[in-house]
Amino acid sequence: MLTTARSFLGTHVDNSPLILFRIIFGFLAAAESYGAILTGWVQKAFIDPKFTFTMIGFEWLQPLEGNGMIYYFLIMGTAALFIMLGFFYRASTFVFFSMWTMVYLMQKTHYNNHYYLLVLLSAAMIILPAHKSRSLDAKLGLTIPQNTCARICHWFFIIQIVIVYLYASIHKMHWDWLEARPIGIWFSHKANYWLIGPLLQEKWFQLVIAWGGVVYDGVIVFLLLHPKTRKIGFILSIIFNLFNSFVFQIGIFPYLMIGLTVFFFPPETIQSTFFKKKPKVYPVRKQLSKGWTYVLSAYFILQILLPLRHHLIKGDVAFTEEGHRLSWRMMLRVKSGSIRMYVEDIAAGKRERVRLSNYLTRDQQSSLMVQPDMIWQFAQRLKDEYAEKGQNVAVFANAKVSLNGHPSKPLIDENVDLAKVSWEPFRHSDWILIHEEND
Repeated sequence: MLTTARSFLGTHVDNSPLILFRIIFGFLAAAESYGAILTGWVQKAFIDPKFTFTMIGFEWLQPLEGNGMIYYFLIMGTAALFIMLGFFYRASTFVFFSMWTMVYLMQKTHYNNHYYLLVLLSAAMIILPAHKSRSLDAKLGLTIPQNTCARICHWFFIIQIVIVYLYASIHKMHWDWLEARPIGIWFSHKANYWLIGPLLQEKWFQLVIAWGGVVYDGVIVFLLLHPKTRKIGFILSIIFNLFNSFVFQIGIFPYLMIGLTVFFFPPETIQSTFFKKKPKVYPVRKQLSKGWTYVLSAYFILQILLPLRHHLIKGDVAFTEEGHRLSWRMMLRVKSGSIRMYVEDIAAGKRERVRLSNYLTRDQQSSLMVQPDMIWQFAQRLKDEYAEKGQNVAVFANAKVSLNGHPSKPLIDENVDLAKVSWEPFRHSDWILIHEEND
């Protein structure tokens, strides 16, 4: 069986889907980079804050001062355009991957699943020979032109999409989602939307969207894989993703998912549709090397296991957030909260309330209220600040969170000195409170 799989994935086929995706990916990555500047996202995420909430362990990775991050995103967007054009392709892809990964690790106030997906896809694109045809590299003689690639170059993306969609469907099989509670909260703020605003307020429509999301995520890859249902799956993909783009404004993610469907079509179809002057080629049977078989197997096993890790950690992941990231838990919950933080001078026994607005932007405060790891990071920040003044302090938090419109519950043990506890990345932190679901 393994030999058959290696033979199937190692066979060289027309590389048109990979070439087309390079163009789509580069264009969308450039749109994401330049758009972050034009929409003010770079300003909000990196320039306005006095400090950023990085991924824990990457505190050394800080934004550039002044307008440095604007130039940073301009360079990143230019690298993405070079990817699209296939110009110094591998170097450009490496630059984009490195810079985007640092953006991902540098701030989590505005965490989004497609930021993580861009990290994975750009890492893969460094290795894949997506510049061998219809590129400036091929035209200028910077690479040896080829019209074929190993089938794994296409199936890498198919397998990755299968993992993303299936976990998205499985995670939605929760009563709050099936009752359209988060959908109802989101749509309640969109009554003024052109044409469909009133429809979004209807409970029956919210239930259709909620249940439709479960079904769509669960079956779309199978519809796209089967030749008889491929066109139906493609049309559904366009409708579903354009609806998400219009209603939720989630950046390039819907368009990236549409773009990834090119890998489900036969390479000859992509070639005859988009690259008519490109010579037709026929499959050449080869075997995927053992080395790449082991590397790819390890990668996809990790991708399958990461979204399951929250089962090893006590508590509801939607409430505690432990094991939420890197798990394709997309748009599953709406959280609101309140928080009061206190600093206590241990020597004097005097406690004072922290004025959050002196430290954090509004977006940071909103995220802090519902994210235990950000509360812990802010406590460490306060401890260090007071230590510079020669004061030894304890830091306490009184935080309550409402999940999907349910009554608020305490999030943090208000009697625990957060300045003293360490972060536990692989198990439950006892200072994060656990509740029975919806009690």
